[in-house]
Amino acid sequence: MEFLIVFLVLLAILVFYVIGTFNSLVKLRNRVRNAWSQIDVQLKRRYDLIPNLVEAVKDYMEYEQETLQRVIEARKTAIDTSGIAQQGAAENMLTGALRQLFALVENYPELKANQNVMSLQEELTSTENKISFSRQHYNDMVMTYNVRIEQFPANAVAGTFNFGHEEFFEIEEVDREVPKVDLR
Repeated sequence: MEFLIVFLVLLAILVFYVIGTFNSLVKLRNRVRNAWSQIDVQLKRRYDLIPNLVEAVKDYMEYEQETLQRVIEARKTAIDTSGIAQQGAAENMLTGALRQLFALVENYPELKANQNVMSLQEELTSTENKISFSRQHYNDMVMTYNVRIEQFPANAVAGTFNFGHEEFFEIEEVDREVPKVDLR
């Protein structure tokens, strides 16, 4: 009889542990998903600003159509991409194209003086900062989640209920610098 009571108590502890671990893994996985959705919101904002910027500068930059086309194509690729690794690569391409555009804007004094262009550049810079913050938050959540599903004994629960690793949203080394935008 005592053995049965001890067994039932241990079984109850195990069941509560599994339930608690499962729930904490669900919470962490949802935090990762929420963090990604915050990045997605900022990326959409960025995508929405780009056509306005291209439209504002295209009349002034008649000899720079190739750069404008690269920005448009990079934006389309980024919008059409799915998956975190592919999204990171597409965003790197878009950031590079925007840097080229901003560098060219510096060569056009009338663009640097245009209030609409200045406002759009400020909005894009602000959005870039928000993307960076969201990316950092997302990667922190992914690290917390991935560590949790790898730790013993939670890894047994994670494996049993198919909690898989999440990908980090990584950027290439050359894109670790914030785009320089000189509006003066």
